[in-house]
Amino acid sequence: MTLQEKLDAFKADFKAGRPPCNAPPEIHPVIERATRELIASGQAQRALKAGDKAPEFTLPDPDGRPVSSAALLAQSPLIVSFYRGVWCPYCNLELQALQEALPGFREFGASVIAISPQTAPNSRKSVRANALEFPILSDAHNSVAGAFSLRSALPDYLVELYRRLKNDLPTFNGDSSWTLPMPARYVIAADETILYAEVNPDYTRRPEPSDMLPVLRTAKAAWDT
Repeated sequence: MTLQEKLDAFKADFKAGRPPCNAPPEIHPVIERATRELIASGQAQRALKAGDKAPEFTLPDPDGRPVSSAALLAQSPLIVSFYRGVWCPYCNLELQALQEALPGFREFGASVIAISPQTAPNSRKSVRANALEFPILSDAHNSVAGAFSLRSALPDYLVELYRRLKNDLPTFNGDSSWTLPMPARYVIAADETILYAEVNPDYTRRPEPSDMLPVLRTAKAAWDT
């Protein structure tokens, strides 16, 4: 199955209330309203895109060690995935797909990092739950997501729903702002130019990892010359 097929299958189970989801049916119109409004806001079109310069950043890994984008880009092209958190099953499916594709990325000399606003213990949980071999970095207050124009504030009615479902983002993230990044994936070249960008205001839609391979092939050829 493709990544999107897996996401669609999970979404169908979620909406049908089938185990392990068991979601009450009244939540779906609220979630769908928030997604429609985020799409209509045009924020995804304002996010950084291919051809833009990526901002430099340094973020901690789950053990508190600083990881610098500049240091990574000095070694290879960089794949960056912004995701919402370990509590998001769609994000976990995407992380698993990136892990499965990791050998192919490495053939083109690329490294991978994933960024979320969650605290270090939750990043460690992401690594364990998804058997990841690439770093998960903690973006406190969604600061780096904001630099990529990905940070989005949840509307009040969605905050209320999350609280009712005990999806306590302030605890997950160590931040009371109730903001999340729009899921996004980037390929960044050594000179910090963004070669590939996919931003998803509908968090149930994610690009296939293989979509990046043509860009990585071109980046490797440029790196080797």
